Amino acid sequence: MNRQKTVWVTGASSGLGLHTALALRDAGWTVIAGARSFAQAEEKEGIHQLPLDVTREESVQAFCDAALEISPWVDAVVQCAGMLVLGSCEETTVEEYQRVMNTNFLGMVRMNQQALPIMRAQKEGRIVMYSSINGLMGIPFQNAYTASKHAIEGYAEGLQMEVRPFGIQVALVEPGDHRSGSEKYRPHGAKMGPESPYAAAYDSATAKIHHDETHGSDPDRLGRKVARMLDRKWMPFRRRIASPDQHLAVYLHKFLPARWNEAILRAYYIK
Repeated sequence: MNRQKTVWVTGASSGLGLHTALALRDAGWTVIAGARSFAQAEEKEGIHQLPLDVTREESVQAFCDAALEISPWVDAVVQCAGMLVLGSCEETTVEEYQRVMNTNFLGMVRMNQQALPIMRAQKEGRIVMYSSINGLMGIPFQNAYTASKHAIEGYAEGLQMEVRPFGIQVALVEPGDHRSGSEKYRPHGAKMGPESPYAAAYDSATAKIHHDETHGSDPDRLGRKVARMLDRKWMPFRRRIASPDQHLAVYLHKFLPARWNEAILRAYYIK
């Protein structure tokens, strides 16, 4: 008898996590969604919502225990929890870097360390981690976020080599700009202001970042693509979901000399 597959989705209260959770629900999955803003366990609009703070070990453990009571299977984990801090490399504080890395990268590590023993016992499972095209290339004033996504890219490569013998597949989703998310997860660095030596360049770059996000691609379409990817027998290891110009930027970054890339990206973000 075929059973309904179960997926855990982190960061599912807003942004790409929410759109992914909805797409998976519509595709017939049992969706167990976690987010810090979920105050209590409840089922809403066909999705099981559980409190989850991926930066806290005890919260991750509590989420996993509660999820296993809903369904004893973990067919897939889709990790979307994330945040960024906008600021210059010089003025972004160590505490701000730590907060971003703790959420974006170490949050995934914590979730994987809970899910992997279950998947090994099942002899199958799928782990999807949301990276970004910023995991492939850097842009100015989004450096903590970029560093965290680069960390995810390298971590995922090693993870796939380790877990493939257990029937576990790993995939990276690399979104470009999409219309989604909340400004509370995009704070400006505490030290950024008119007195900063980077103020003019910072204002130009962050205005461009905001414009690209608010005029970005359809997040529902991204969610549907991820749902279809999870239904394939073999997932691609990398799935970049972006606009044509963002695909082009990644290719140029890969093949052009570093100085050319710097000149192109600086001209785009800093007027």
